[in-house]
Amino acid sequence: MSEKYYLTTPIYYVNAAPHIGHTYTTIAADAIKRYKTMQGFNVTLATGTDEHGQKVERSAKATNKSPEEFTDLVSEEFREQWKKFNLSIDRFQRTSDPKHRETVQWLFKRCLDRGFIYPSSYTGQYCTSCELYVTDAKPGDPCPDCGRPTETVTEENYFFKLSAFEDKLLALFEANPGFLEPAIRRNEALAFLKGGLKDLSITRTTIKWGIPVPVPGNHVFYVWFDALIAYMTAVKDTEGLWPADLHLIGKEIVRFHAIFWPAFLMAADLPVPKKIFAHGWLLFENDKMSKSRGNIVRAEPIREVMGADALRYFLLREIVFGSDGTFSFDALVARFNSDLANGLGNLASRTLSMIHQYRGGIVPASTEECPFEVRKAIAATLTAYENFEFSKALEAVWGLIAAADKFIVQQAPWTLAKKTEPELIAKLDHTLYCAAEVVRIATVLLAPVLPESCDKIWAQLGMPGNVGGVHFGSLEWGQLAAGQLTNKPEPVFMRIDPVPAIEKMRELEIAETKRQNLLLGKLEEKTGITIDTPTIAIDDFVKIDLRVGQVLSAERVKGSDKLLHMKIDIGESQPRTIVGGIAEAYTAEQMLGRKVVIVANLAPRKLKGIESQGMVVAASVEGGKPVIAGFLEEIPIGARLK
Repeated sequence: MSEKYYLTTPIYYVNAAPHIGHTYTTIAADAIKRYKTMQGFNVTLATGTDEHGQKVERSAKATNKSPEEFTDLVSEEFREQWKKFNLSIDRFQRTSDPKHRETVQWLFKRCLDRGFIYPSSYTGQYCTSCELYVTDAKPGDPCPDCGRPTETVTEENYFFKLSAFEDKLLALFEANPGFLEPAIRRNEALAFLKGGLKDLSITRTTIKWGIPVPVPGNHVFYVWFDALIAYMTAVKDTEGLWPADLHLIGKEIVRFHAIFWPAFLMAADLPVPKKIFAHGWLLFENDKMSKSRGNIVRAEPIREVMGADALRYFLLREIVFGSDGTFSFDALVARFNSDLANGLGNLASRTLSMIHQYRGGIVPASTEECPFEVRKAIAATLTAYENFEFSKALEAVWGLIAAADKFIVQQAPWTLAKKTEPELIAKLDHTLYCAAEVVRIATVLLAPVLPESCDKIWAQLGMPGNVGGVHFGSLEWGQLAAGQLTNKPEPVFMRIDPVPAIEKMRELEIAETKRQNLLLGKLEEKTGITIDTPTIAIDDFVKIDLRVGQVLSAERVKGSDKLLHMKIDIGESQPRTIVGGIAEAYTAEQMLGRKVVIVANLAPRKLKGIESQGMVVAASVEGGKPVIAGFLEEIPIGARLK
């Protein structure tokens, strides 16, 4: 019986429909599943949707739907997306599933019975957007992560004794150096651990949309306690699959997975996952994709124009897995043409065409030795896959493809085909066999990344079955049988004209966004707004000192993706230090020299340890990116707005 391998993607949050960032993670998980299957493992891949919490409740209300209706729609969007990309998902776990509710309550009870959960009251500032309490914040302070206003919340909660697991978690990291990778994420987690752990609130009484806690009162589970347990729910009905061999996640949720989750499991006396790997962000034109910035890229238009394998290859070849990477349509098309059309596609097409033209479609025999370092290429590829170094794995295969292309040019089979001397006929046979064998080996090695395309090439080679069924352990030179009949060669990767292809993808992107908005009940155009804030007297307004300022310097705040640290001249003897939550909408370079409106008499407050001496004025709609207030005409620094 094959050894089991259980891996998971994150349980994706359903406050919006899937985009290319979700697809990136799930494609990587699918590639890992295919690789491990070809190693001989019995692999189970789980994904799903995280459907509870105040943010989802509010998103549903904004679209005039109940939470159940809203989550049904968005969850199905994720499920359909993975089907369209032919991702081999085995378990799709929704957190609204009754089976999951039972698992969450069961694990809570185990932790409670073992003395790691206790009731207590709590008053603090809560960020609805991040669904986190903000430590040391005062009423009215913004969230240090997103910059949005926090709300004062007082409620009775149940707390998890996270502080009791500092030593156990440190011992886990010490005993298992590969528990959390890459190393930069491990170091971040260790720094957080060594800073001391505080007990964690795991229930809420201020919201309704969640799993009920089996205790007196109106408690529901905090969304992160609920969602993490979905990894266990997905396989709870199958003996022997837990613990997970791999949790594949984005770097922004490391703390929850590498600290909170193993602590929950330890408290319940259950095995912890064997490995967590946190990949980087997918950036668009060097900025993080985000719903609030309006720069989300959908995967479906790319699939329609270029095919699923084109996106799979680009994401896994272009980006060093574990680091941030940039997506652009120009780079996508360029990589497709250079590597797939001119590289693998050209080698397969020309090799099979020559076998049909010169040998009637029959693979010739060869008695000469292999002219390539095949064993080295196979070993390098499989080692890289094992370490989730997809870019290195693909680089190794393309090194073999380049060597075969060079060999064909040197041997010049089109010239040899005109010769009748026995030694030149044998030379042609050897050339054709070597080229075809490189195509076969490359097709096997690339199957985890290019499953649809490799199946097509595999069939054209006349190989039996499915290429994904080949065992990597048996892969070696010389397994292509002489005398094998190949099938008619057909191009697998046709070169793409960049301009019309990119225009079409952008056009489909707009259509897909509109479709999703209509599906979720969002209005494309606002017909009006309601001003429901209390009226104020002119005496109240004149208390606000709005001044024209000019940005002298700007930089991102370390440890935050949303805050920008600026020095702004408003005509005083010294420039003001102002921290604003605009970094997802504006780069530091875009802010330099810009004239802005600031609230000059706002009481100073600290954000991420920096004292902010004012506020930059910006406009935004719910869920939209901020747009900074500015001026069409020249206005002196320090001028007061009236």
